[in-house]
Amino acid sequence: MSQPYPTIIPGLRSPFDQINGIVYFGRMLDKIRLAAAGKLPEGWQPMRGAVKGSFDWRCCQLLKIDYAALEAETLKGDKSDTELLAWAFMHGRQPDDQEIEAWNAFMTKRGWRDAGTQRLNERLAEIGLPPGTVQTMFEFIDLDEGRLKPGK
Repeated sequence: MSQPYPTIIPGLRSPFDQINGIVYFGRMLDKIRLAAAGKLPEGWQPMRGAVKGSFDWRCCQLLKIDYAALEAETLKGDKSDTELLAWAFMHGRQPDDQEIEAWNAFMTKRGWRDAGTQRLNERLAEIGLPPGTVQTMFEFIDLDEGRLKPGK
């Protein structure tokens, strides 16, 4: 069952937004907080967290941290996003500048001529748009959440 389009969720930032140069991490924190508050759509729950292949899982793999531990630390509510990233570095690993550049390039281009293209086209079809409306999953997310208009 598809969600209404666009899916506007106050407090959920774009995956393009960066925390200390790393895309997606801040969005993952937003999703943790919003899920705890019961403000994420029901259909989002299966792909949240440590589900292999999800963007959350990929981000935790980059940082070598356990999603459940990050979730628990986030929900304590005593750290800023920058402090949570520092916590992740201390409890996992801190990627160097080249690894961050590769991460950002991979994530921002996911769905463009790669193994994610079919899923991107499926997601576009779910909201009634043709393949090619956007080229990447990050663009789809921004489109689906009302930050990007079709054809822009």
